[in-house]
Amino acid sequence: MSENVLAIDIGGTKIAAGLVDPGGALLTSQQRPTPRGAGAEAVWAVVADLVAELTAGVGVRGAGVVSAGPVQLQAGTVSPINVPDWRDFPLRDRVAELLPGRPVRLAGDGVAMALGEHWRGAGQGAGFLLGMVVSTGIGGGLVLDGQPYPGRTGNAGHVGHVVVDTAGGPCACGGHGCVETIAAGPSMVAWAKTQGWSGPAGDARALAAAAADGDPIARSAFARSGTALAAMIASVAAVCDLDLVVVGGGVAKAGELLFEPLHAALARYAGLEFIAELEVIPAELGGEAGLIGAAALLRTD
Repeated sequence: MSENVLAIDIGGTKIAAGLVDPGGALLTSQQRPTPRGAGAEAVWAVVADLVAELTAGVGVRGAGVVSAGPVQLQAGTVSPINVPDWRDFPLRDRVAELLPGRPVRLAGDGVAMALGEHWRGAGQGAGFLLGMVVSTGIGGGLVLDGQPYPGRTGNAGHVGHVVVDTAGGPCACGGHGCVETIAAGPSMVAWAKTQGWSGPAGDARALAAAAADGDPIARSAFARSGTALAAMIASVAAVCDLDLVVVGGGVAKAGELLFEPLHAALARYAGLEFIAELEVIPAELGGEAGLIGAAALLRTD
């Protein structure tokens, strides 16, 4: 039996799967668009097809499966906000049926990103790490002493839904004023459009390009996002006494357009010494972090 691990990463935009070796190297991967509005089994069919394709003629010792949340670890189910066709979907057991006799471990995608960065990326050696993805949404996960910190239900580190604006607008989670409503890519673009930005709706990459070219509204959108993220990070750090925050995702690819206002705002919000000392740095693994982190779920098996 091969020592390689099957890794599966399910999000609202795409479903990815790959094979990861014992050292954390991603050997091969495939991805497909996530079906929308076609029903739970249509989404599952994509997962099953990827599993069949990657394991055809190849042995694996188990699978690490991660999904957008919320997740319920004890039940092995997922109800991703951005995959509305899945509610209490028994993801762990369905994958286990395809891999009889082999362990299947489930986690949220934010936890996987944090684990991946801790194992092979920017977070190596951190005692208490917050890994964050700033993209279409904002996800996060915690790694404590090299192990995922799941919390009671498996959703610890769900930092996109920390409230940073008590008078803020509604969020897809059902709350109001979450950092995701300000700092996620679509939220940034929507705000910029209200300020008169003439770029394409919903296109955060175009917004980043405009900001890089000096467009004042686009730059303000990134400043607003960085400030909201800093407020959230300061709050989480005050509770958790973190060692390191690693930030990845499509919005974070804008580099200093995001990190410069984030660091400046964090310096204002971090009144306590142990928060002021906190490092916030870019992630290193890019899109591979979720799959590498999914495989890391089996490192202790």
